[in-house]
Amino acid sequence: MKKNIPNHIAVIMDGNRRWAKKRNLPSYEGHREGVKRTNEIADAAKKKGVPYLTVWAASIDNLKKRTRIEVNFLVSLLEHELQHMIDSKTFEKNQTRFRMIGKWAEIVKSKRLSELTETLEKNTAQYKKHNFTILFGYDGREEMIDAIEKIRAIKKYPLSYEAVKKQLSTAVLPPVDLVIRTGGEPHWSAGFLMWHTTDSQFYFTETLWPDFDTKEFEKALLEFAARGKRLGG
Repeated sequence: MKKNIPNHIAVIMDGNRRWAKKRNLPSYEGHREGVKRTNEIADAAKKKGVPYLTVWAASIDNLKKRTRIEVNFLVSLLEHELQHMIDSKTFEKNQTRFRMIGKWAEIVKSKRLSELTETLEKNTAQYKKHNFTILFGYDGREEMIDAIEKIRAIKKYPLSYEAVKKQLSTAVLPPVDLVIRTGGEPHWSAGFLMWHTTDSQFYFTETLWPDFDTKEFEKALLEFAARGKRLGG
């Protein structure tokens, strides 16, 4: 890990709907603008030398409880973005491994999204330099319950920190160094990456995700670096 640069940043992208509401726009416009910021921050993280970037696009509750129109729009946005990434070979050019983790497939049941995800994951599986992960239909509590069920099914399974981590759907990801939460609500949600964030630093900002540009990202990195110096001193 480069000095004062997080090895793994995880982002809770909060505020899309509130951003749209403040502008008297339909909620999907907030999601559309949010996707633009996601692309910008992913590019900025790569340029800064951050090996792992994970973004939380939707929880299980989001996909189950929000209107069908809004969920369908989210799925359509993802399909469009993944198709663009496949056509442009952006991840291959940047040597970035793509993953999408969560229970989205069993909830939204989009054949096209499944096929696009499988294609992009397969096309980028060999890359290690950069990693971009989308959590979609993800809940840390359900992830932990699923892991415990797997452990229970294995007789005489030796229980340890690593043994539990091995059974998580996010087991391929390293510990999170920095969690960024936008939207002005400084709290943890749904056991977000609970096994990976036990020693994380948290950065909370009032800025809504569609307004979280590269300058805001730089602020988060600078604060992380400053904290690291104090903790190390």
